[in-house]
Amino acid sequence: MAQLRRDPILMIGEGWDAYRLIDSGHGRKFEQFGPHAFIRPEPQAMWAPRLTQWDAAGEFIPGSDEDGGGRWNLTRDLPQGGWPIGWEDVRFHVQPTPFRHLGFFPDMAPVWQWMCAQLDGRADAATLNLFGYTGVGTLALSRHGPVTHVDASKKSVAQARENAALSSMEDRPIRWLIDDAAKFTAREVRRGKRYDGIILDPPKFGRGPEGEVWRLEEGLPGLLADCRKLLDTDSRFLFLTVYAVRMSSLALAGLVDEMFRDLPGTVEHGELAVSETGQGARLLPTAIFARWSNPD
Repeated sequence: MAQLRRDPILMIGEGWDAYRLIDSGHGRKFEQFGPHAFIRPEPQAMWAPRLTQWDAAGEFIPGSDEDGGGRWNLTRDLPQGGWPIGWEDVRFHVQPTPFRHLGFFPDMAPVWQWMCAQLDGRADAATLNLFGYTGVGTLALSRHGPVTHVDASKKSVAQARENAALSSMEDRPIRWLIDDAAKFTAREVRRGKRYDGIILDPPKFGRGPEGEVWRLEEGLPGLLADCRKLLDTDSRFLFLTVYAVRMSSLALAGLVDEMFRDLPGTVEHGELAVSETGQGARLLPTAIFARWSNPD
């Protein structure tokens, strides 16, 4: 029976050579992506910045509505098609996108490390990446065996495949699927499939490739129930991250605990955060998570 740990955990991204959180404050954050620095909105940065000036190549100016919109105000010329950076042995392109991010989520770095640690020593582990976006986590998981990468965005999957080629990993056993995550997972259950690990990073709201509507509070319980059916006592992990919602990590953990109560292992929950660099560095929270792990 899986044991629920009630005390929350912090998973902290420290940055690396290709990415740094330089400073934050007054509702914004100042980040370095390879040779270029950018300013993006960050409502949780309620404190004052440490630096008196931010010298950036561009800033994302949010729209008037809470749920999205906005534009980039670029002050310097940037490479057409973006520029490559890396995390460990994975290479990927970054560039400003209309959705305020730059093609990957740097706060996920400790999650990628944690998942690979659960599969340490395995070269045949089958894993599933739902809402896989541009594939950095998929490529990290591919060190340990075949990966099924699912995303509703044709453009994101194309970028993920380009990142695989950039990393010289295009020959690894990865299935790249443009599909609705909930529908795909339900089909896998009917097919009797199983996985050694699953990561899912669902949005608060989204649409599938055929216009399917996704609302987190309505769709997550059913999706998580299907994910549970794809795992068994020999599986190693499930990792669920959620952004920009009015709920706690303890609520996520309660849902995972309910679904995974019949399996061995541990259910944990907490927050993802990124650490600023330099003297007086602070932690900037970014997301909540719940995870199930079943060490060998």
